[in-house]
Amino acid sequence: MTKNVYLLGVGVTHFKRWFKRDHIDLAREALSEALSDAQLSEGTRLERVWFGNCGMNFWGQSNIRGQVVCAPLASEGLLAETPEVINVEGGCATGSLAVYGAMGDILSGRSDFAVALGVEKTFIAHDPAKILELFSSGMNGWESESDLQFYRAEAERINTQFTPAEDRIILLDVSALHAQAHMNRYGVTQEQLACVASKSHAHGALNPKAQYQSEMSPEMILADHEILHPFTRSMCAPISDGAAAAILVSENALKTLAPETQARAIPIFACEMTGGTRTSWDAESPTERAGKRAYKAASINPSQLSLVEVHDATAYAELLHLEALGICPHGSAAQWTLEGHSRLDGVLPVNTSGGLISKGHPLGASGIAMIGEVMTQLRGEAAARQVKPQSGRLEWGLTQNGGGLLGFQEASVIVTILGAPS
Repeated sequence: MTKNVYLLGVGVTHFKRWFKRDHIDLAREALSEALSDAQLSEGTRLERVWFGNCGMNFWGQSNIRGQVVCAPLASEGLLAETPEVINVEGGCATGSLAVYGAMGDILSGRSDFAVALGVEKTFIAHDPAKILELFSSGMNGWESESDLQFYRAEAERINTQFTPAEDRIILLDVSALHAQAHMNRYGVTQEQLACVASKSHAHGALNPKAQYQSEMSPEMILADHEILHPFTRSMCAPISDGAAAAILVSENALKTLAPETQARAIPIFACEMTGGTRTSWDAESPTERAGKRAYKAASINPSQLSLVEVHDATAYAELLHLEALGICPHGSAAQWTLEGHSRLDGVLPVNTSGGLISKGHPLGASGIAMIGEVMTQLRGEAAARQVKPQSGRLEWGLTQNGGGLLGFQEASVIVTILGAPS
C-alpha cells in the first residue's frame, strides 16, 4: 500500500452546452477553482501539466493543444511561467489518463506538483455533423468493415442484428448489443435499467454542476424518446462541454504546506490502467483486470469501499462495471440496484455526482471530475448529496473510467482508489 501522492485540490465547471465559452475560458475556471480548493494563492509551483482533450481539432487546433490553452493561464499566474505541457488523448478515459500521467511524474521524482487538466467542447454548434465524427473516432477507423463483420457475427450469437445508422453514434449501437446479450443471459429488464437511470438523475438533482438537475421516475425514463432499444434518451450520457482540473502533490512537498492544507489532502492508494482487445462480449474485461490490480495496490477488497463513480455512458454500463469490479456477482447488479443499495443512503452509493447520464460527459474532463467527486465526498464537503455511511466514516472511494472501444472492450481503463484524509 502506497500513499506517496496526494490530491491537493480539484476544480470542475458546470457541465452543459457552453455556446459562448471557449476551451481557454473553461480551463481557466477549472484551474482557478482547483488552486482555491488546494489553498494555493497562485500557481507558480505548477510546472508540469498533463492536458487532456479529444476534439480541439474540430475547433481549429489539431496540435500543441495544451500548450495553446495553458499559455494564457500561465501569463495570468495560474501556472508556472513556462509550464511543461504533455498532451493526452484516450477517448472517454482522457481525464483519468491525465491523472495517471501526473501521478507517474510525482512517483518518479520528476515533479513535486503536477496538474491534470481536461477540457472539452463536444457540442460543435458550427458543424453538428462533426459531433458524430468526434465520438465515432473512439473506434478503429482503419478497420471499420472488419469491426462491422465482428459485431454482426456477435449479434448472430444472440439471435439479433447489428444495424448501425448514419445519424447515430455507433458506440451506442455497440453498447446496445452488449446490453441485449447481457439482458438475455441474466434476465435483466428495461425497467431495471430505468431504475438505474432514475437513481442517477436523483443524485444529479442534488449537484449544482450537473447538466441535468431534475429527478426522473422510472416511468418517466421509460416514456422518454427511445434512441435505440433498450436505451431511452435519459438512460444515456448527453452531449456536454466543460473542464476539470486536479492538482497532485508529493508527500514531501505536502509537508511543507500549511497544516490546514495538509489536513484536506486526499491520498491516492492506487491508479491502475489496462487495455482491451477485440473479443466476445462476455470475455474478461479490462475493468476486471484494472480493478484487481487496484485492490491489490491499495490492499483492500470491494466490500471495504464507501462509494464509487463508474463510467456510465449508459445506464447498462453502470451495471456492467459494478459486476466487473467485483462489487456485485455477474448478473446481479440490476436487482442490487433495484433494492436501493446504490442510492445515497444505500450500502454503497454509486455515481453520487449524477454519473455521466445526469452530470454530463465532456470527454477530456469526465475522468478528472469523477475523481473530484470522490475527493469531495471523502472530505465530507458534498453538501446535499453528501454520503452518510451506515457505520463509521467514509474510508475508501473508487473511480472507474474507460475510453474508446476495441470490439466490446474499452481501449483503456483506469481504476483509481482514494483514501480518506488523515
